Amino acid sequence: MSPLYDDMGTAVHLARPPRRVVSLVPSLTEAVAAGHREVLVGATQWCTHPGDLDVVRVRGTKNPDRGAIARLRPDLVIANKEENRELDVTRLRAAGVPVWVTVIETVPQALDSLGRLFAEALQVPVPDWLDAARELWSGPLPEVAVTAAVPIWRDPWMVVGRATFTGDLLRRAGIANAFAQHADRYPHMALDEVDRPGVGVVLLPDEPYVFTESDGPEAFHRTPTRLVSGRLITWYGPSLLPAYEMLRRLVAAL
Repeated sequence: MSPLYDDMGTAVHLARPPRRVVSLVPSLTEAVAAGHREVLVGATQWCTHPGDLDVVRVRGTKNPDRGAIARLRPDLVIANKEENRELDVTRLRAAGVPVWVTVIETVPQALDSLGRLFAEALQVPVPDWLDAARELWSGPLPEVAVTAAVPIWRDPWMVVGRATFTGDLLRRAGIANAFAQHADRYPHMALDEVDRPGVGVVLLPDEPYVFTESDGPEAFHRTPTRLVSGRLITWYGPSLLPAYEMLRRLVAAL
């Protein structure tokens, strides 16, 4: 077969349509499992959706067990530029394992990347949920209803900055990212730089840091907070459908 090219422009040589796939990205695991679960043979321990997925676990996104992956004899490993380390991708390829790397920093990128993953890399029909997500998220940008900060860690505090899927998703729901113009994608910030005038709400997700009612909101004395699903604002698979409804309700309530 002629080589295919992943989102990085790297040639990926496949001897046949992949039927043994290892996913190193929770979003991509959920996306593939939603319609083609039978091809998945391995996933990371962070791949929590669907909850009943029965595959070999190959450790985490940042420290995958490359030996375990090779023993699964995958036709293809699917990865992401942000989620996974270049070193692991390079070493898997050096061991003869084909790796398809996605690049996703905006909602349109996610929709196009997932479409290519299915049609070109996996060579299966594009699922209906992806068409539905494109219909929901591809309209004109709405007016900004509120400016939000999105912490992803505390002690030290880190927030969502520039050029991220989460920031773009929120903007398409009418929520401006307070740190969209920061030089870093996930900058460290002093708490008073987050809890300040000009920030209308602080969205506290349950991943990667698990913010809860008793861990997070108490730190903010000026800005109101809302606990939100991390999956619905950071994942780019079938979660795009409930994310649209959740964010629409959130904006209406603010």
